[in-house]
Amino acid sequence: MPKSIKVKIVTPERIILQEEYNEAIIPTTAGEIGVLANHTPLVSGIQPGEIRLKKGDHTTFLAISSGFIEVRPNSKVVILADTAERAEEIDLERAEEARARAEAMLKEKTQAEDIDYARLQSQLDKELARLKVGRKYKKLPLQ
Repeated sequence: MPKSIKVKIVTPERIILQEEYNEAIIPTTAGEIGVLANHTPLVSGIQPGEIRLKKGDHTTFLAISSGFIEVRPNSKVVILADTAERAEEIDLERAEEARARAEAMLKEKTQAEDIDYARLQSQLDKELARLKVGRKYKKLPLQ
């Protein structure tokens, strides 16, 4: 029986990572889940947030927007995401500017039914996740 899981995270632009970990913690639409070796197969939607991938004493942090996760037999995890960034790749200044723009445009919208409102709210959620992960990473000691 494997003691690790093979995690692959893919966006339309590129493969973000493809490595083995001991545990993956993922923000799904049903709540945060933890995946260990030999996890029951499942498919779920992903919501914007933070992915934590643990290998021994080291944790890799990623910011993710919406997408899907598939836990396959033989301890394989595939995440298909609209966007995903490793914490060390996040430009905090750019993310803060994007968050401020999304918030300002959201305030201009008065109709919650407006499709632009939903798009802007999704953009704001994505930027907030990027900021959370990026700020957390910047506070960690270098490994």
